[in-house]
Amino acid sequence: MARRIGTTRALCFAVLVFLPPAVFAAEKQPRPDRDLSNFVLQDCGSCHGMTLKGGLGPPLRPADLERLPTETVAAIIREGVPGTAMPPWKALLTPAEIDWVSQQLKSGTLLD
Repeated sequence: MARRIGTTRALCFAVLVFLPPAVFAAEKQPRPDRDLSNFVLQDCGSCHGMTLKGGLGPPLRPADLERLPTETVAAIIREGVPGTAMPPWKALLTPAEIDWVSQQLKSGTLLD
């Protein structure tokens, strides 16, 4: 009986130690393009305008981002802009998702 309790405790300990990293890893899987498109139009659109023509935040149309390299757009999304309402999104989006959003904003395909 004592050995069974020890095994149960060891199993519970293993689940508590090894399960959280697996759960967090599952949360960081890239979202399908459709979900990311909706994210940009809803979440980004709440400040940048629903058609990304500007609002509280600046416009995010291709002509407005023309002078910025895609990597710079990605850095702004990832790190935010201190002293403004633009938050860092790195806690909610994977690097691949941030790159995808940056490319879509630069190309204008989100509004097609």
